[in-house]
Amino acid sequence: MRFFETKFLEEADEFISQLDPKTIKKIFYNIDLAEQTNDPKLFKKLQNDIWELRTKFAGLQIRLLAFWDKTDNKETLVIATHGFIKKADKVPVNEIDRAVRLRDKYFNNKRQK
Repeated sequence: MRFFETKFLEEADEFISQLDPKTIKKIFYNIDLAEQTNDPKLFKKLQNDIWELRTKFAGLQIRLLAFWDKTDNKETLVIATHGFIKKADKVPVNEIDRAVRLRDKYFNNKRQK
């Protein structure tokens, strides 16, 4: 059973495409696992309804920030906004702000259709 399905915005796709194949494989493995287990080690709420998909691989802490899209009567759609390699313990505020901006843009575009 899947708790949610993940879709990627352009910025998230671009980030992932720049990583090496083993890292990409690990990220998709973790996302797949998160979708099935809802494990907070893999998928965790940050703030402002922004969540993070977490991957630790080859000494890197890779984060994809995301939000839930509960429109269209789907309770289970998670949209990944963008990704970055985390250097410090806390997720930088500018990355959360960026995710909020991308989320707002996503819903504005969706409403206009």
